[in-house]
Amino acid sequence: MTMFDGDFTRRRMIAVGGGVAAAGLLVQGAAALGQSTGPAATGKPMPDGVDLPANPPATVQPGSVGFAIIGLGDYALKQIMPRFAQSGRAHIAAIVSGNPAKLKQVGDAYGVPESARYSYDSFAQIATNPAVEAVYIILPTGLHAEWAERAFAAGKHVLCEKPMALSGAECERMIAASQRANRKLMIAYRCHFEPYNMAAMALMEDDAVGALRLIRTEHSYRMGPTTPSENWRVSRALAGGGPLEDYGIYGLQAALYLSGEMPESISAATYRPANDPRFAEIFAHVSAQLRFPSGATAHVVTSYDSAGLNMVEARGTEGVLKMQPATNYGGNTLTLEAGRNRQELTPGDSEVQFARQLDHLASAIRDNTPIITPGEMGLRDLRLIEAIYASAASGQTVRLNPDATMRR
Repeated sequence: MTMFDGDFTRRRMIAVGGGVAAAGLLVQGAAALGQSTGPAATGKPMPDGVDLPANPPATVQPGSVGFAIIGLGDYALKQIMPRFAQSGRAHIAAIVSGNPAKLKQVGDAYGVPESARYSYDSFAQIATNPAVEAVYIILPTGLHAEWAERAFAAGKHVLCEKPMALSGAECERMIAASQRANRKLMIAYRCHFEPYNMAAMALMEDDAVGALRLIRTEHSYRMGPTTPSENWRVSRALAGGGPLEDYGIYGLQAALYLSGEMPESISAATYRPANDPRFAEIFAHVSAQLRFPSGATAHVVTSYDSAGLNMVEARGTEGVLKMQPATNYGGNTLTLEAGRNRQELTPGDSEVQFARQLDHLASAIRDNTPIITPGEMGLRDLRLIEAIYASAASGQTVRLNPDATMRR
């Protein structure tokens, strides 16, 4: 048996032997089993309910960049891998999993050669596969830094799921590894490629609401019963502090890309209910107020223990921009209100965000174009998250430098 006999998912992690030992996971990669439900594409269903393509994809287009998918969990199978069919410059060239049965079934469905199906133990062999130019890391956050460094050591470019890592220090390690390898590092901030959020950014750049005064964001849902041994999202060693790094990072990002500013100070609070196994290690609720140099403020709220809401609002002297839902995989909305005028805008299909994201890194690799969501952006956000937790722990406002580091 290999070191892994299962797989990581973006939604759930069940550790073999009960209990999560994060240090062991980071060093040894302890076994995990992925649980998935719901369809991703038409074709033969996997035992866990994820449908796979009925036939392998068509011939790869000339110049297309080959990606290895690291982690065949829920998000990879249901959201990312099916979107390669919509990409003009990227294709799946390899897969990495600790589950041999899943490697075979997914590999067959996507036409991945048997020689390009890697276990976590055999991953280093990917260095000799010229068909793989980039990897997409879709693993629990606590494993991002380790696997990014391994990918760079193998000479591959990296697309890494958000958040970039658990700390600013880990982000710095990843950036340094990228620079040593002379390879690209991109963070999968999909909303930068989503039509409604892109349109909102353009409207704010054009001062569509006048002088900005307030941004409000909330990304919340009520998590079902679980424990750290069942679900990696509630394990501090694998997920960090909780909803802020996971769902709330969309609100934090929106506050930055809609304001076009970096905060100069942060005040925050956290909440953890007593005797709730879901929150034995993480916070249930995080709220933060960001103050920008212009005088505008942003209220960022996220929770794993409240009724669901996915909302972003920017209010200025002349109007208000509203999005609800704001950052979903699909079905987002965008409304601009100014005086008595109200416009409901429909800039495009939200689902194109995934293929656009893949094509963006492919273009950076092929054409050496700038990456708009680079590792430095991921580092900035982790520094802001650290400042939020520092403020909540101390009960005091934290002042920031322009690079998001805390003033001492």
